[in-house]
This record gives sequence, C-alpha cells and structure tokens, in this order.
Amino acid sequence: MLEFLRLENVGPAPSIEMELAPRLNLLTGDNGLGKSFLLDVAWWALTQKWPQDLNPSLTSGYRAMPRDVTKPARIGFRIQSKTKPVEYTSTYSPRDQRWVGKPGRPANPGLVIYAHADGGFSVWDPARNYWKTKSGEDIQETIPAYVFTAYEVWWGREAIFEGKPVKLCRGLVEDWSIWIREKGELAAMMTGILNKLSASGEQISVGPLLRLSVNDARDIPSIKTAYADAVRVVHASAGMRRIMGLAYMLLWSWEEHVRNSELTGDVRAQQVTMIFDEIESHLHPRWQRTILKSVLSITESLHLEATVQLIAATHSPLILASAEPLFDSEKDKLFTLSLQGDKVLVQEQPWSAQGDVANWLVSDTFGLKQGRSFEAERAIEAAEAWMRGETTELPAELATQDQIHAELLRVLAGHDSFWPRWVVFQERAQGS
Repeated sequence: MLEFLRLENVGPAPSIEMELAPRLNLLTGDNGLGKSFLLDVAWWALTQKWPQDLNPSLTSGYRAMPRDVTKPARIGFRIQSKTKPVEYTSTYSPRDQRWVGKPGRPANPGLVIYAHADGGFSVWDPARNYWKTKSGEDIQETIPAYVFTAYEVWWGREAIFEGKPVKLCRGLVEDWSIWIREKGELAAMMTGILNKLSASGEQISVGPLLRLSVNDARDIPSIKTAYADAVRVVHASAGMRRIMGLAYMLLWSWEEHVRNSELTGDVRAQQVTMIFDEIESHLHPRWQRTILKSVLSITESLHLEATVQLIAATHSPLILASAEPLFDSEKDKLFTLSLQGDKVLVQEQPWSAQGDVANWLVSDTFGLKQGRSFEAERAIEAAEAWMRGETTELPAELATQDQIHAELLRVLAGHDSFWPRWVVFQERAQGS
C-alpha cells in the first residue's frame, strides 16, 4: 500500500506531494497534466521497477527523467510493508541513467496490479517476484515483475530467465479455454467476475469453444449475447474485450499468487494495491456507472484477508458520480491536476457529492462552464452578456440580439433550460 509520494524536479511540476488514502484514490485532470505519469511513479515506488524497462514492447511506463538534469531529482515515498511503514528517497544518477536508493532488500508492498490505459497489465507478486534468501543471504534471482502488453494479456508471453525460455503467462484465450474444458472452479470464477463487472442487468454467459479457421488448431472461448448464441471473444467489442482482459488478469494474478504462496509456504499477501489508468476506457456510460464499485468489490472478495487500495485515474464525471454512494472521506480521497498559469498543481479536492453528472462537469473537479457543446456555451454567454447590457466585448458574429437568437436556435435543443430566460427577456424588451 502506498501512503505518501513526493517528487522533486521530476514530472509535470517542480515539486509534487500526495498523501494517499488507504482505500480509494481518484485522480482527475485535463489531458497532458501527468495523471498516467503519477500512476507509473506509484507502481515504481511499490515495486522499484519501471514497466517499460521490463517489457520494451509496452508503449507506456517509461522511466521517469529529471526536469533539469543539472539539478538534483528525488522521488520520496512511504509504503505500508508486510510488517511496518517504510520510507524511502531515491535520487536520479545522470551518469548511471537510473534511480538510486537504499541498497539491500526492499520492503514487501504486497500484491500490486497495474491496469494500463491501452489494455496492458503489470503485476508484482511477492510470492514470485520478491527477493529470495539462500544460505542466509538475500538474492534477487527472481523475475522482477510480470509486464504484459494488451496483445500478451490475450495470447501469452514468453521470456528468457536464467538462460532458458519460460512461459510467464499463457494468456486469456488459452487459459480460459483450459478452464472451460476442466469445468472447474476457475471457469465458474471467471464467469462470476465477468458478471460482476458487467452493467446492471447485462449478464455474460459463456458459449462453446470455437475455432477461427481450418488452419488454426486453437480453441477460442465464446460468449453469448443478445444477438448471437456464440461470439468468439476475439470478435467482441472493444468494451467487452477490455472487461474480459480485466476479469482475466484479476483472476490470473489471484490464482498464481495463491498457487505460488502454497509452493513456497508463504502467507498470502495481506495487502493488494490496484492501479488503474482510465478506468472508464471503452465503456458505455451504463458500464462506467458500475465499474468502480465492481473492481473494488471483486478485488476485496478475491483477497478476503487483505486490505485493498485502489489508485485510479479518470476523465469521466460518471465515474465520480458512481463513487458517491461508496465514498468515505475517512479512507478515500479525490485529487485534481490543474494548470495554474504555467504550473501544474496536484491538489487534494474536498469531497462534495454533486448528484447529477452535469453538476460534476461544472464542478471544480472538471472545470467546465456548462455541460453543453462549446458552441452552445458561447451562444449562451453572449445572450447572458446581452441581457446584462454588457455588449462591448461580444464577438462580431454575435453582436446583435437577432444574431444571438439565431445562434441559440441553431445550437440549443428546443427543451433546453435556457430558453425560458431568453424568451422572457425578449418579451419584456419588446413590451418596453
């Protein structure tokens, strides 16, 4: 679990500090201000590995670099380890091109799962990736972490370890096919997780195993939909593939952790940290409304004896609206990244339920003036200025009442809530 993060001379601002909550942490802000970067740093703080260093095929998760290489750059953080809180500070070495911290065995943060925005996943499992002890000495002879591209989540990944090729993961297609043939616990769990992740009332049923072609001997799982009894998972929509990939990685990371903990005789992780970039990606609003609660619920149900922390970035006001019933200010936080002049600020935002999604759009969290189109917003602002008698600053194409009215007719729906104000104003103006 990540408790605290401090950055100096690295990232979108000269300095950044975040005191994270123990359960839910939501990050919002405009594109390009550093949400994904902060998630990468959070993963690194917990695992001491940059995702792209471990899998060059990944298109994100690159090593952080100083803003100014001539000045000291530091990343400080505090994590709740297996036994106690531990605080570290790492500095960047330009000569070595890496972050240097305290030598020796790092703290054990528990199980860490990172869902990348593009469908890739990174997993750090203490049962498989933590340092081992041999003859009383700490050694690093383990795979550092499991980092998969979106393609590898589905089709598996091999790597060279100690000079030999090893299968790190069979992938969703092969594993799910095996589980379906076995008709055992994992097949039932996969279906259960999919249904928990699906939108309310949209149950996902598993169909038969199918082939793609006469020249391809692989079995492909299928799902039943409202329009077909069997749709191969590779033909499913982007949103469905996102959900299936998430369900698979949650189950795969849990199952592999349980199996390897039994092999090594270790106690299962008492802490699980889930990092999620663009949690709403590819999802219809009906699915966005349930995804946050579902991810928390599934992770907690898989890891019954562990504390679960979720750090998620989002652009969706519907995600925040969906958080209202479960948000607890004692264990949850909302952070916003904003541009003030030429500086990026990362601030904890006091939680205030907004109710309707439109209210979230115009709240300080998202900062829109209106929940309408840009053109409608511009026309209404011109109309409001006209009603106040402030006409000197109006654009040339909206400089008269007739021009404003014509534009309102063009860009507003007939039932828009602004019409009564404008109609009353016009009637009064005509009557005076």
